[in-house]
Amino acid sequence: MNTFRSDLSGKEFPENERVSAKNIRQSLLHFINKTHPNFSKSCFLSIEEMNDYREKYISEFLNKKLGNLTEVEKQVIQSVSKNTMISTEVEEDEQKTSFGQKLADKVAEFGGSWGFIIFFMSFLVVWILLNVFWLSNHGFDPYPFILLNLILSCIAAIQAPVIMMSQNRQEEKDRERAKKDYKINLKSELEIRELHEKIDHLIIHYQQDLLEIQKTQIDLLENILHNVKKEENL
Repeated sequence: MNTFRSDLSGKEFPENERVSAKNIRQSLLHFINKTHPNFSKSCFLSIEEMNDYREKYISEFLNKKLGNLTEVEKQVIQSVSKNTMISTEVEEDEQKTSFGQKLADKVAEFGGSWGFIIFFMSFLVVWILLNVFWLSNHGFDPYPFILLNLILSCIAAIQAPVIMMSQNRQEEKDRERAKKDYKINLKSELEIRELHEKIDHLIIHYQQDLLEIQKTQIDLLENILHNVKKEENL
């Protein structure tokens, strides 16, 4: 396998990981020059080294803008430097839901629906009619329906903490989603800023190339004019 020696660290890397300093945006190149003043546009480094310096550069930039970095912001920096997706983390978290959490969500969803209200009202009506009219108030639960009150109290005692469990988990999910949204927005802002810098770098580089071409064309025209004058004088 072909390798090259990095001008930054002196280590050998695969040839397909070689990056020219000409292709690095100016701000990142200046940042590298702080620790390696001799690293110029004619030098080469590896993709791994470039990603490491990109991570350090973004960390320093965010430290200046935001102060001390939080764990979330550090994760964003790592995602930017390694070119990984943050949005996939949301799907992974959804798949980690346990059976108890899913059951609590289902109970809370059913307990807060019209289906539950209609079902429970029908149950109460049937219970009362069965004991008062069908069994002439001498059945298994005569008026004032002590057994029914006990059942209602047990249902309320069980349902309330289950619904609270679901609400707490929903609040936790909302906080996590807000955190993910912040990470995605911060990463987008950093990548857009980096993209602007790359475009500016390409425009400047392109303009410099155009100037060189124009200078070459002017030199050629001057040579042609000079040769024409010589022929006229002859």
